[in-house]
Amino acid sequence: MVNQRKLIQVQGVVQGVGFRPFIYKLAKKHGLNGRVSNTSRGVEIDIEGGKKNITDFISAVKDQPPRLAKIEKITTEDLPAGKYKNFQIATSKSEDDTLTLISPDVSLCRKCKAEILEVNNRRYKYPFTNCTNCGPRFSIIKDLPYDRRQTTMEPFKMCPECRAEYHNPEDRRFHAQPNACPDCGPEVWLTDNEGNEFEVEQPLEESGRLLRQGQIIAVKGLSGFHLICDGTNQQAVVRLRRNKSRPNKPLAVMMDRIETVKEYCQVSKLEADILQGIRKPILLLEKKGSRLPFNIAPNNNSLGVMLPYTPLHCLLFSDQLQILVVTSANQSSLPLEYKNQSALENLREITDYFLLHNREIHLPIDDSVVEVMAGKERIVRRSRGYTPQPIEISELADKDTLAYGAHFKNTFSISKGRLIFLSQHIGDLDNLETYQRFKRVLNHFKEIYEIEPKIIAYDLHPDYPVSKFGQHEVGKKAAVQHHHAHIVSCLAENGVNKRVIGVAFDGTGWGTDNRIWGGEFLLCDYNDFQRVGRLNYVQLPGGDRAVKAPWRMAVSYLFNTYGEELDCYLSDNLAEKELRYIINILKHRINSPQTSSMGRLFAAVSALIGQRESITYQGQAAVELEAVAAKEAMESYAYEIEDRKEGYVINTDKIIRGIVTDLKQGTAKQVIAGRFHATVIGFSLEVCSLLRDRYNINRVALSGGVFQNEIIFTGLYNRLIKAGFEVYTHSRVPCNDGGLSLGQLVIANNQERSQT
Repeated sequence: MVNQRKLIQVQGVVQGVGFRPFIYKLAKKHGLNGRVSNTSRGVEIDIEGGKKNITDFISAVKDQPPRLAKIEKITTEDLPAGKYKNFQIATSKSEDDTLTLISPDVSLCRKCKAEILEVNNRRYKYPFTNCTNCGPRFSIIKDLPYDRRQTTMEPFKMCPECRAEYHNPEDRRFHAQPNACPDCGPEVWLTDNEGNEFEVEQPLEESGRLLRQGQIIAVKGLSGFHLICDGTNQQAVVRLRRNKSRPNKPLAVMMDRIETVKEYCQVSKLEADILQGIRKPILLLEKKGSRLPFNIAPNNNSLGVMLPYTPLHCLLFSDQLQILVVTSANQSSLPLEYKNQSALENLREITDYFLLHNREIHLPIDDSVVEVMAGKERIVRRSRGYTPQPIEISELADKDTLAYGAHFKNTFSISKGRLIFLSQHIGDLDNLETYQRFKRVLNHFKEIYEIEPKIIAYDLHPDYPVSKFGQHEVGKKAAVQHHHAHIVSCLAENGVNKRVIGVAFDGTGWGTDNRIWGGEFLLCDYNDFQRVGRLNYVQLPGGDRAVKAPWRMAVSYLFNTYGEELDCYLSDNLAEKELRYIINILKHRINSPQTSSMGRLFAAVSALIGQRESITYQGQAAVELEAVAAKEAMESYAYEIEDRKEGYVINTDKIIRGIVTDLKQGTAKQVIAGRFHATVIGFSLEVCSLLRDRYNINRVALSGGVFQNEIIFTGLYNRLIKAGFEVYTHSRVPCNDGGLSLGQLVIANNQERSQT
């Protein structure tokens, strides 16, 4: 039999994921000789043997890669045969001007979980157990190439047994950089909130006992601290909310197993798969009954749930402790804590105890949040488990680009070649501490991927600090309109660069007319946009104060509809407020910028029906309006679409009059909320249909935070599909401002590309 020899290059997430031992075993199985090595491009395989054996080998590489691997590209090259007599794992090779992809942090695998629960195993109850199939990756890497000395595991020298595993190609811990055991690895300990250590043999068991007593513990986890308490103890949740100054925003829970989740939530097959997958995000699920404390997620039909994703989490649970409230450990509005000393200083007034360890976290990463809508997983917050997996865009200029993202829910995006790296969730850039976190994470991305941006993109808003940061970067500058970036973010993740009807619904975004947009219909592609439809403008009385006080927006919409004689149209909930003062500033246009925001319309309706007049977290009024809305099909309110010179304008007067009529007649707020949602779906579909007829475009892209609303998203999506539209939506990138930087980058880069 005549042998063949091929040189195979595999690119993607193929380092630190058990790829070389996988290739070693696969070559042995197919009777092939050669070698495999890491390169700065990925993995190189020099393989020799029978033609069919090599063909079967390559098929298996493509179809059966390791659990954590993500193959982006495979190339082959024929070479002269006769070089090899066996198969080896060779030392790494270096190449210039190449890019190595890094695996995200990965949840505990089945085999490691079995080990920590097996009494006779040497890793029994060891909270830092991991292998090539699971454990920390991105959060502990200081630099590339990915090697133990370049991670925060460098101080921990492996014992003989761990070293033997590390060097054995047949072992699943072969080259597992964080490999450790109780004899040589990190340790965990328990302290009071002053940092005084408890002398206990089993800190995790003691932590479980304290949690069952209603105590709050700040737990250092995989990529940051959590504040944890017993999820069945209402008073513990009350204390946690009071201590953290978080009165209403929903809290996430961690449940011990999928069976427990199914007791408290509706869980589809897809949702079960997500919960039990390698990423272990927080998944928004529909509540089943009301057996858990109401104050975990008040006035909300959904519950954020995750399963344990580290050995440490697994070991906190017991038969008496199956549900934990788990929320990011930080002071209100400040970034996630991830260092022991800083946590001890900043969280001592919030927590009763600290569960600490000595494996340093190099890069803090929040938990990801996802939901399932229209039968598909959709990311709400892209962070742990997803970052730093890149998004490939074929139509990018060969100039590294940096996009600074939005002020709220900030992420940045940075590109190298055709790959765009979207950062983990940074947060709202309202303070110096969060900006410093932003800069630290940005510098890490620049250094680890060796990127020097030539193009800098940022939001068009003139007063956003994040825009001013971008203006001081070295490189060609591009100010990008907020809603154009939203739509292009959706197009980019779908690999579409065609002109579309973009429906961008959110709370705020600076417009090219120096007004606040948010209920927009655009014709756009990667390069430019045309505004062809919108909500009518109303005033934002008091500027940002109206965002936090939806009742002000209710008065503004009433004033816009009825003028000054609106007293009799107010519900009792609004009549006692600063009515005359608000009417006066609206009448004289004092500190009342104009807005076409869909988010503000939702807030106004929420206040009108008495559901939410002031808010304590972003989007609260809209979230509660959705929660209270009747789910059965509802008749829409009347509305008017005006065909003006600048495009179609949705006049909301008839909608407001219809709601007021229902309020006067004593119609239940559930019905009013349901009718309002049906109205938004109705006029959105009609505007899209009018635009299709006028511009002969049948493609629609949906983006903006309002499309986190399941009633609006599924209702409009299904009706657009039924009407024959080709509809693009988000799944891998958030539809909210957390995905904005992707759109900014693609627009700025494409504009440069079109000019050269």
